[in-house]
Amino acid sequence: MTEKEVFIEKMKARTKQFAVEIISFCDSLEVKKASAVITYQIVKSATSTGANYRAACRSRSKAEFFSKMSIVVEEVDESQYWLEVIKDSLLSKKPAELDRLLKEAIELNKIMSKARNSSYTAKK
Repeated sequence: MTEKEVFIEKMKARTKQFAVEIISFCDSLEVKKASAVITYQIVKSATSTGANYRAACRSRSKAEFFSKMSIVVEEVDESQYWLEVIKDSLLSKKPAELDRLLKEAIELNKIMSKARNSSYTAKK
């Protein structure tokens, strides 16, 4: 396996793990009406991050890769947003886990943004 292939497989696993951890984390939120809405939104965006990254890895062209990666960036950014809302609303019973997930969302956002932007530069 090349270094690039290893990186891709690690990112597939990492984005899937992020989704799984978000799903588990949502079960620990304070039981409030807002929690149900936020849980629905963050589970959608977190799972979509990994699913769309996998789709980007199967893209047939640089333009398609850029398009799919743009969705990945949008979804991980949305996940980050919902984590920030949870933090600011004091809905989490596990602040350390919230901070860890927020850090992971920020890191994934940076990695995916760089990959997307690099592919745009490469197609010019």
